[in-house]
Amino acid sequence: MIRSMTAFGSARAESPEGSITTEFRTVNSRFLDINFRLPDDLRMVEGTIREKLGQAVTRGKVDIRVNYVRTKTDTVKTLDPAYLATIAEQLQAARQVIPDLAAPQLSELLKGSNGSADADAFNPEIWTAMCVEASTQALAELQANREREGERLAKMMLECAAGVTEIVNEVQTQMPQLLADHQKKLADKLRDALEAANPGGFAQITGQELSARIAQETSLFSLRIDVAEELSRLRSHISELEHLLTTGQTSTGKDSKGKAGKANTGSAGKRLDFLFQEMNREANTLGSKASGLSITRAAIDLKLLIEQMREQAQNIE
Repeated sequence: MIRSMTAFGSARAESPEGSITTEFRTVNSRFLDINFRLPDDLRMVEGTIREKLGQAVTRGKVDIRVNYVRTKTDTVKTLDPAYLATIAEQLQAARQVIPDLAAPQLSELLKGSNGSADADAFNPEIWTAMCVEASTQALAELQANREREGERLAKMMLECAAGVTEIVNEVQTQMPQLLADHQKKLADKLRDALEAANPGGFAQITGQELSARIAQETSLFSLRIDVAEELSRLRSHISELEHLLTTGQTSTGKDSKGKAGKANTGSAGKRLDFLFQEMNREANTLGSKASGLSITRAAIDLKLLIEQMREQAQNIE
């Protein structure tokens, strides 16, 4: 599956304790770079989120933001007489040592009465479960968005690949005519050269000698401009590109020892980048062997299409 490295996903989880909102933002990067923005109370979930993210994302810069809101309790608090008596005894005992010790505030007494302090305590287990739930949903949305964007990028690259195939077919069609034009041009040059050196000398050369000389020069020229190998390699690269963009896997599926095995499901973006480097090399060679303006233009157009695909591939995971 082709996935883009640029996407966004968010989700919200709620409980009687409150609510948690989790956001994932990803952009392109050569490696996996994860940045967290977590409240101090939720630092304990960082490892869990990192593990889940690592199972889904292999490359890109990821910004993770988690916010939470606790539910306010409107329970009416009362003061327990026994609790107040205990506080009074403790205060009297303390003032025997510290005479000017101030009495506690009413809010402090309400907070400690009837176990209300425990009721307001932060429960890590509940908030961890909520955070995991929100992160799982946000990650699922992120993956869906990355896949949709990846499909759009793959479609654009396939359109460019079709343009490359069209240019390769056109160049291959033009090669016989280029050789025929060179042969005619060479015969005209030989005729003009002989007439300039010895007027009427051209009639003294037999057709067999002239044909042999032209055939020799044409053979040397055809070897110099032969681009059959470059065109064949470009076709092979296009075939691999189409397979990679439609399946997200290389077509060979061989292991490091060359044995057939499971298809390679690593980073499609890195394989695409290497593939475009190879295609660009073939286009450069085609341009260096150009024997006419049409081939030169074809090489330039090839490089432009390859560069467009390479730019799109920068966003592929």
